[in-house]
Amino acid sequence: MSSGETTGIATWRDPRWRAEALEWATAELARAGLELDGEPEQPHVRTWSTAFRLPLRGGGVAWLKSVGPGSAQEPVLAGALGRWVPDRVLVPLAVEPARRLLLLPDGGRTLRDGGADPAAWAAMLQAYARLQLALVPHADAILGLGVPDTRPGRLPALVDDLLADDDAQLVGRPGGLAPEVHGRLLAGRDDVVRACAELAGGGLPATLQHDDVHGANVFASDGRHRFFDWGDASVSHPFLSLRVALRMAGRALDLPDGGPALVRLRDAYLEPWSDYGDPRALRQQCDLALRVAPLARALTWRRILRGVHADERAEWADSVPGWTAEYLQPGPLSAVSA
Repeated sequence: MSSGETTGIATWRDPRWRAEALEWATAELARAGLELDGEPEQPHVRTWSTAFRLPLRGGGVAWLKSVGPGSAQEPVLAGALGRWVPDRVLVPLAVEPARRLLLLPDGGRTLRDGGADPAAWAAMLQAYARLQLALVPHADAILGLGVPDTRPGRLPALVDDLLADDDAQLVGRPGGLAPEVHGRLLAGRDDVVRACAELAGGGLPATLQHDDVHGANVFASDGRHRFFDWGDASVSHPFLSLRVALRMAGRALDLPDGGPALVRLRDAYLEPWSDYGDPRALRQQCDLALRVAPLARALTWRRILRGVHADERAEWADSVPGWTAEYLQPGPLSAVSA
């Protein structure tokens, strides 16, 4: 993103910005043979993104999404995924990378809309693993689109920079890292290095890592799963995705950490990766990935918040230190033996 460039709710509510964004969307709808019918609605307004619901003549809707500079890769990445794996993602009708705009069809029901069902979550996680596998050959091209690089070999240096960022970590300030926690993290740097080295040498290929896999970010119908919302994505070890995914599955399905149902979800995700190791080796890689994933998630939050208007960051300012500190906490499968 451009140095110092920020957006936020004040941007998304600005009449001039809205008019220009909707003008682009209307023109792109026309190119697709579609026509706006009625007033657009703006049901989603978050600090880092917004979305308009666009009613269409003849029925149906389209969606206009805009993201902040911290998610600048999303439009161009969504467009590329629509070319590479169109059956596995929500394919945009149009993208405008310079203004970070996406025009999207309506995807139907999300996994969250379908209610709490462990079997549905297992099927979704397997579909996500297959998507990651399909994108392994495109990893370098994805990096070339500007998608962040958080591969294990780079993570220790990125974490060093993260821990040195007092503005993001709020060390000793309300909502920030306690000084003693910061000290433990600094003292444990060698453990991070070792874990990342084992991940880098574990034989799993780098691929797209969504970083926010949950029931509201995948459309599920007719036996198909189509993933979307790539604003947090990076290229990394594939298994880093599981920290958020298992946390959100536990919440959605009311599953205890370390319980057999959560273990079955992990194993469902790992099954498509069987060409890269036996079950024990894959579980060991998963344990390592679950351990370091909070640090990668903290890096994502820092990137997102750097692209937000300074006066709109306060509500989310504890996200970076919160995820950083979670590295020291037991993970969702910490009680499970490999």
